[in-house]
Amino acid sequence: MKKSTTNTLIGSALAAASGIFVYRAYQKKNIVRVEPDTDMHNSAEIDKRESVDAIEDSAEQGLSQLDSIYRDEWQANGFPQTHKEMRELEKDQ
Repeated sequence: MKKSTTNTLIGSALAAASGIFVYRAYQKKNIVRVEPDTDMHNSAEIDKRESVDAIEDSAEQGLSQLDSIYRDEWQANGFPQTHKEMRELEKDQ
């Protein structure tokens, strides 16, 4: 084999290998990973488990973790907790 033919074959093989390498790197770059939903308000499992504060706080007994989260938000925002409190607020207005 002539030296120029050998160089051409080796150059072609290297070009093909580098093309394959670039193509695979491009494929890996375009992979989009989607993480599972971790929003607690959309989780059905959290609505089934009992509140973690139920042992210490009697107001938390019988509430699920989701209900406990809502209760905490209501207390933080000053929403009335009972129908009696709601009626008293309506009378004051």
